[in-house]
Formats: sequence, structure tokens, C-alpha cells
Amino acid sequence: MHALVTGAGGFLGLYLVEKLVARGDRVRAFCRGTYRELDALGVELVRGDVCDRDAVAAACQGIDTAFHTAAIAGIGGRWRDFYAINVAGTRNVVEGCRKHRVGRLVYTSSPSVTFDGGDQRGVDESAPYPTRWLAHYPHSKALAEEYVLASNGIDGLLTCALRPHLIWGPRDRQLIPRLLRRARSGRLRRVGDGTNLVDMIYVENAADAHLAAADALVSGVPAGRAYFLSQNEPVNCWQWIDEILALGGLPPVRKSISLPAARTIGAVCEAVYGLLGLKGEPPMTRFLAAQLATSHYFDIARARADFGYRPRISTAEGMQRLREWLHSAGDAAV
Repeated sequence: MHALVTGAGGFLGLYLVEKLVARGDRVRAFCRGTYRELDALGVELVRGDVCDRDAVAAACQGIDTAFHTAAIAGIGGRWRDFYAINVAGTRNVVEGCRKHRVGRLVYTSSPSVTFDGGDQRGVDESAPYPTRWLAHYPHSKALAEEYVLASNGIDGLLTCALRPHLIWGPRDRQLIPRLLRRARSGRLRRVGDGTNLVDMIYVENAADAHLAAADALVSGVPAGRAYFLSQNEPVNCWQWIDEILALGGLPPVRKSISLPAARTIGAVCEAVYGLLGLKGEPPMTRFLAAQLATSHYFDIARARADFGYRPRISTAEGMQRLREWLHSAGDAAV
């Protein structure tokens, strides 16, 4: 395989590059910055932005398989930024693949593309996109996913979309550090009654699934389809958060707030940030409140059947690896 990985310097992207290199595949890493880890792996590094159509097209030349992991995430920000990177950027990748006859494209989507603010218990891929959006991120990812899947079979390109939920593990610079920072500053509150169950996925399992899906695309099995991915063992959201805090030497969450109150605070924060043009993410949004208080776990039977996905690393083993990384990284982890 001669693979292109967009967002190769990111959390998932770097693990994916490492696994490709380990099994002997040639890799072209496409990312905005320079990364010592990528240099050490000896991969071809191409600096560029997914918003640059020409740069993306050039990166697709001579490639047979593309993994599009690059995206902007978050609970705040401007629609135009989410659209430019997540939607238009994804279209650039698809067009680059079509122009240079890339055979396979695996797109990293998100389960939030089906989230309407309520509980999701054991839902499968038949769940529709919502009719209203609580945040720009899931809206933009849904538009991008829809375009990727609609492009399947055009100009010889086979596509699929993977929806890993709450990717975590060593080297995470988003989810785990944010939880630890909020807890240390005393700003972390349990939202809801604390009984909601959620799915998540260890980062190496997510990377394994991308490789398995790409390999299966050779025979066309997953072509044109979306797939939920997880550890396949939902956890109590707040017990899991407390376990992560314990790994960082912090006490469990003691204070709580009801979902209606959190939603109200979120709506106010969104309005203030919007009116004043404040940068950064609001401390609370309606989307975040709903994510923290509701259950969302998924049926991964389709991924098992179509490309043999099984979480190779258990949650317990993953937590042990996370513990070791947090202890070795110290303050650098946050």
C-alpha cells in the first residue's frame, strides 16, 4: 500500500502512520507543521493545508489509499472555520483522490453526526442525521461524511466513513488534558444524574480499524458505508472520568449540575461568545451539556461483519498504558 494520511501529526493520525510503517507500507504524511515523530519514522512528509485544493491534489499523486483524519474539532468557534476545514477540506481530498485515480479513501467521521441531544442506546448505522444541530462540529462532519459516501464509485474511488467515539490513550492532547486541567482548576462539574453510559475507543483500536477498513475496500465490501467504532463495552461516563482523574492524582468529581441548568448556562455562554466575538471555547455549551449527561453507545456489528473489527486492546489494558504515559510525561501531558 502507498498511503496518504492527512492530519498525520495528530493524535489518531500519528498512530495510523506508525502502524502503516510497522507493516511495511509506504506513507506520505500530509500535515501543516513539522513533527519529530514523523521524521523519526522516515516517512515522506508533505506540509500543507487541506483548505489548499492544489496542495491536497498534489499530495494525492501516486497514492493508492488515502486516510483522511485531518479536521477541526471543538464545542465553539465560527461556522466558516468548521466549514472550510471539515467540509471544503474533505471535498478537496475527495477531488484530489478522483483526479489522481486513488483507489480507496477511508474518512474519519464521528458518531456525533447522528446526535440530536437525546439518549442513544445501542443505535446502529440506520440512525439518521438530526434535523437540528447543537454545534458546528457535528454538522460539518455530517456534511463531509455525506459527501464522502456519495462519492463512492465515482472515477474508480471506493470510500467508507468510520465513526470512532471518544478516542483516548497515551499522547492525547485534547480529551485527557482538558479533563485534568478543568479538574485542577476546580471547574469540572458532573452534568446530570451521573448514570449515563457512553462508548469510547482506545486509540490503537481506532487505528487498527482504519487499516482493516482500507484492506477490505480492495474487495469493495465496506464501500459507500458508515461504521460506528468503540471498545464494545459501554462505561459509566462519570465513573470513567473519575478513573482518569485518579490516574492524574486528582480526586473524583464532587460537584454536580442538572442537565436543564447546564443547557441554560450553555445557551448563555454561546450567546455571549457570539455577540462579543470572543475567541476560544465557551466553558459550557448546549452540545457539551447534552454529551455529558446523556447515554450514547453504539452497535458495532456492521464493522465486525464487514471488515472483522475487534478491539484488540481491552479498556483495562488501555487504562494501564494511559497511567504509564501520564506518569512518564508528567506536566507535559497537560
